[in-house]
Amino acid sequence: MDPFLLVERDGPVVIARFNRPDERNTITEVAQSEEIVDFCKAMARDTSVRAIVLTGNGKAFSAGGNVKYMAERSGMFSGTPYEIRNAYRTSVQMIGPAINELEVPVVAAINGPAIGLGLDIACMCDIRLMADNAVVAESYVKLGIIPGGGGGWLLPRLIGPQRANLMTLTGDAINAATALDYGLVAEVLPADALMPRAVELATKIAANPGHATRMAKRLMREGARMSLPTLLEMAAAYQAAAHHTEDHHEAIAAFLGKRPPEFKDK
Repeated sequence: MDPFLLVERDGPVVIARFNRPDERNTITEVAQSEEIVDFCKAMARDTSVRAIVLTGNGKAFSAGGNVKYMAERSGMFSGTPYEIRNAYRTSVQMIGPAINELEVPVVAAINGPAIGLGLDIACMCDIRLMADNAVVAESYVKLGIIPGGGGGWLLPRLIGPQRANLMTLTGDAINAATALDYGLVAEVLPADALMPRAVELATKIAANPGHATRMAKRLMREGARMSLPTLLEMAAAYQAAAHHTEDHHEAIAAFLGKRPPEFKDK
């Protein structure tokens, strides 16, 4: 079977696509979660990768869990409550920490429905762009279940408790214009302009030294749960490391020499 995550690379930019278009890119099998986790580990190790675009093949970004498996009580939805709990913890719930811990900036290109876990994964990314014909939903309650992929933590932090409550407790889908109004996405684009814009944005990010964008992302992630004095201590340590990189010295030389920099990820 083809890999669940199709990965291609253009210089320092990596494009990853969920690749089960006939199943609307649902994520239910353990192997699918493991592919995503392994991908994040590989991106973390490869310091020459400076930006990632995450999207879906076909008409959907990801429709979340496979409802057919739920109806059949098969796969991760089979067994006792203890077994189902453990299945969640060792499969789809590994995705959130993997993406959240990934320091490489990730641009989500929401090309179609991002439902349930699909929305949660998009929320784990750093910048979200959305096609004007796409919809998103935190739809778990409509199936009689609760946000199992991290949405209960992510949505209130991104769009505030009131709007998160609206989305989570009704389970209703919202369109691209509403997602933009909520601040859930940064930009809404015509469907045919979505990927070019996502790649353009990733390329702009990747034009900067990778060590700087990775550590800047980490600072923002950690800053959401620490005091300002603690953050400043962390920033001072990161800044000292940054000042000793070859790419920092190259950036300064290029700036003073009025020429494009040539970064070596060192």
